[in-house]
Amino acid sequence: MNIYASCGITAAISFVIGIVLFKIFIPLLRKVKLGQKILEIGPSWHKAKEGTPNLGGVIFIVSMLVAIAVAVTVILPIWEYGNYAKGIIVFVLFALSQAVIGFIDDYVKLFKKRNKGLSATQKLILQFLTTGIYLFVNAYFLDADTAINTPWGELELGVFYYIAMLLAIVYIINCANLTDGIDGLAGSIAFIICIMLVIFGIHTSNLISSLYYLTFDYFAISVSALVGALLAFLVFNFHPAKIFMGDTGSLFLGGFIVGAVMFTNNEFVLLPISCIWIIEGLSVVLQVFSFKVFGKRIFKMSPIHHHFEKCGWSEVKIVAVFSLVTAAFAALSYYIMYF
Repeated sequence: MNIYASCGITAAISFVIGIVLFKIFIPLLRKVKLGQKILEIGPSWHKAKEGTPNLGGVIFIVSMLVAIAVAVTVILPIWEYGNYAKGIIVFVLFALSQAVIGFIDDYVKLFKKRNKGLSATQKLILQFLTTGIYLFVNAYFLDADTAINTPWGELELGVFYYIAMLLAIVYIINCANLTDGIDGLAGSIAFIICIMLVIFGIHTSNLISSLYYLTFDYFAISVSALVGALLAFLVFNFHPAKIFMGDTGSLFLGGFIVGAVMFTNNEFVLLPISCIWIIEGLSVVLQVFSFKVFGKRIFKMSPIHHHFEKCGWSEVKIVAVFSLVTAAFAALSYYIMYF
């Protein structure tokens, strides 16, 4: 079976499983009252969303994992070519470690009835620990390079590579988390990025003539599974949302996309491909800095998607504009990765 069919079938499996699971669990989550609590510090107009079921991230992660399991047992049996999939296994496990941190946070909010979940310090300690382990495994078991490919040539960082990537990964993942603030936004951005990564994986597989191409077959198939799962999620998450992904989903997406980009040895591309996430994070940093130092706010509300809401933009318009910006930077990232 060729790579195009493999990716299409994997995405379809993930999508169908996701639709079925969401249909089953949304009413169940409503029944047991595992709904989102809207904090007073959030936009007042979001109060109407209180009670919307959470934990959508758990469902689309399960959908993705089941689809990958089918793909690597039926479409491209992993026991025949497992050596070519170990790098993908590592970054998927890293993404799942971020999902576990998010689930702990969601669990505390939903089951322990503590609105703020884990403290920022607790979350950061767990994120730095898991990211450190991920970088260690990359260095000592996958022989990862400490040079970064840029449009201007290769930049060798040596030991500073690990420090820079540790900080960058944790920052980007938390920025992905901040983006999950309005219906359909975080899912749409991740969906677009993953589409680009699937295209990259297929293109790379077609360019390589040796058995090494199987690495990118597995890569494209794995990301395709997330594409299908996210599409199923977005069916229920577009405004007005019937379910939210929670920190489980947003932290997973940040970890998955960071890991996928690093797997391709294109760490520099994390800057353009994560542009919306980075802007969302910077808007919070600048807002806090300006208020603490000058006593004035730069934005009407941060993260910046709430600023646009206060400017009168609808949630649908914000998602559309932010998605178009992401698509443009995803295209730029693709160009950088190949040229």
